[in-house]
Amino acid sequence: MNPVIGLDISKGESHAQAFSNRGMPHGKIFRFGHDLEGLMSFLRYAQELEFFTGLRPAVVLEATGHYHSPVVQFLDEHQYLYIVINPLISHQAKKTNLRKVKTDIADAYQLGELFYKEELEPYKKRGQYLMNLRYLTRQHESLTDMYVQAKLQFQAVLDQVFPEYHGVFGDLYSKVSLRFLTLHSTSQSVLVRSLKDITATIQCLAGRSSTWALERAQKLMAAAERNPFKETAFPSHLISLELLINLLLQYQEHLANLDQSIDALAEELQEYDLIQSIPGIGTKIAATILAEIGEIDRFDHAKKLVAFAGIDPSVFSSGKFTATRNTITKRGSRRLRTALYQAVRCGLRSSRNQKLRAYYEKKRAEGKPFKVAVIACVNKLIHWVYAILTKKEAFRLS
Repeated sequence: MNPVIGLDISKGESHAQAFSNRGMPHGKIFRFGHDLEGLMSFLRYAQELEFFTGLRPAVVLEATGHYHSPVVQFLDEHQYLYIVINPLISHQAKKTNLRKVKTDIADAYQLGELFYKEELEPYKKRGQYLMNLRYLTRQHESLTDMYVQAKLQFQAVLDQVFPEYHGVFGDLYSKVSLRFLTLHSTSQSVLVRSLKDITATIQCLAGRSSTWALERAQKLMAAAERNPFKETAFPSHLISLELLINLLLQYQEHLANLDQSIDALAEELQEYDLIQSIPGIGTKIAATILAEIGEIDRFDHAKKLVAFAGIDPSVFSSGKFTATRNTITKRGSRRLRTALYQAVRCGLRSSRNQKLRAYYEKKRAEGKPFKVAVIACVNKLIHWVYAILTKKEAFRLS
């Protein structure tokens, strides 16, 4: 006996199909909700299979974003072995069937059968730790995207209210700059104040020296004089400006908190410092790479990690024709691919990574275009990362 339960998960509910052994489904399909009552009914369903076979069944399910989180946590609490597979694998398995069927019942049955056909790796406890890091890094990326959009909207409104304000402070989006703009949104509100008052306000907001505050105040007064209009013709712009400033300050606070949480979580991993030994990889990129790769022992060769990142070249050949210009597959983790690309660009910039720079120059000397040479460097970087994570040794330039 080798019992397993195929679990097709959707939003708020799941369908389960039990197998007592290969080709031997046990009972009918079982449907349950993701509330406590539904999960307890699934537990009784699994215990009944365990009583019948004498063995605790494994559970096979697809990765479904956040929908499978309640089920996975419940399985952890009751110490059930579960296997989370890539949807691409199950999708390819469905193509072996001549009949085109797509239902939750059929998917649960297919996942159970897949357990006996493929060598699937169970989920590991350390994987949960890395998954937590992955949630944080992805949340950071999502919040950064929203922060960038808010900055673009802020610039558009500021250009219609106080266009000469750009350049007064070194960083337009610093807390001092944004908070001062909350107090004095138009050039008219600046001009009605004395230089001494403006200097005192800036010094109070920044906590810097009076000399520094005076320089900014003089720049601000000059900018207000140059501004093409003293008051905006649309008061609604002032409301939008205040709203966007508050939004930007909140985003900055949330991103700072996320950075601290990511650093605290990543620093407990030995690989976090090892992977930063590669020039061009900083704290944020290192955390993203580790989170997206997960357990390195899932890959028994560096080429499998290359394929997981979607950097491997696609192959097209039919009859006597073989394509000579093949793009990368771009399958697997998009975030991992982006982080590796950024690490390569950082390593090549100012020749921080001499080893990578030499490899890039070699590819360019062979006549490779810029993007092809950079992707070749990404491929090389993945092999280095794989070696570091498997051997637990720091990167050596020599």
